[in-house]
Amino acid sequence: MADNFGLQSASGHLHVPEASKEPYDPETLAGLHRDAQEVIARYPQKRSALLPLLHLVQSVDGYVTGRGIDFCAEVLELTTAEVSGVATFYTQYKRHPNGDYTVGVCTNTLCAIMGGDAIWDAVSEHLGIGHDETTPDGKITLEKIECNAACDYAPVVMTNWEFFDNQTPESTVALVDDLREGREVRPTRGPSTLCTFKQTSRVLAGFLDGRADEGVGAGPASTEGVRLAKEKGWHAPSASTSSDAEDAATGEGTSTAGMAAGRDDSVNAATNAPDEKPGGQSGQAAEGGKIADDTTKAETDPGKGAK
Repeated sequence: MADNFGLQSASGHLHVPEASKEPYDPETLAGLHRDAQEVIARYPQKRSALLPLLHLVQSVDGYVTGRGIDFCAEVLELTTAEVSGVATFYTQYKRHPNGDYTVGVCTNTLCAIMGGDAIWDAVSEHLGIGHDETTPDGKITLEKIECNAACDYAPVVMTNWEFFDNQTPESTVALVDDLREGREVRPTRGPSTLCTFKQTSRVLAGFLDGRADEGVGAGPASTEGVRLAKEKGWHAPSASTSSDAEDAATGEGTSTAGMAAGRDDSVNAATNAPDEKPGGQSGQAAEGGKIADDTTKAETDPGKGAK
């Protein structure tokens, strides 16, 4: 298949299931075009809409299909190579059928030492799948995540990018079992119920589902600093204090005079060291320096004679 410019299709377009290149049915295609035009209208250049359009394709197909790549290339006037290059770069875009729920276990440093590695081992063994693999029933895709950006609740597991905080191997195994059995699952923070992967992809494409204000937005661990500041009566620095701090950092303003005075004090301390007796070497050096200085002034200033 040739792309818009008569070039060979990119390997990212070729390496998808052949069935995924079958054209969309007319009704689905019409819906995609309608949604795509709404997305494209948000950007001054239509090619900038590629990221949300790839999420839009996933909301229909469950992953970035061959026909989805063709669709994005057509409406954005890009080559399939350009679309494939983006689709294969970001891990949120799937190149094979994804489960209804992507369960991501954080195994980055903090989560790992708090139990993330143990969670991964337990869940992977329980489901019989590894990283980026899907259970035979199509319910769960399991992933190792580098960071879920919720270190204050480690170890953290995310399901379709919703938070499940302070997890254990037992609680995570129970989570995936509930998901596979169709039981209602409630994230620790965020919406009251869990969306499917396709529903989440539509939200990421920019079509809000009206659930942004559901559930808990920030738990106690996230707001502990604010609570402690109120308890201690801590406040942000005033504008004048900030200005003084900036002057000190850059060597400007009144801080310059202070720094100069500090240098003068250092010189005086060095030439009048308290541990040296008057008339000693240091005293002689200082007196010699004074005499030499006076002599130099007399030589350079005709109006003054040397004493």
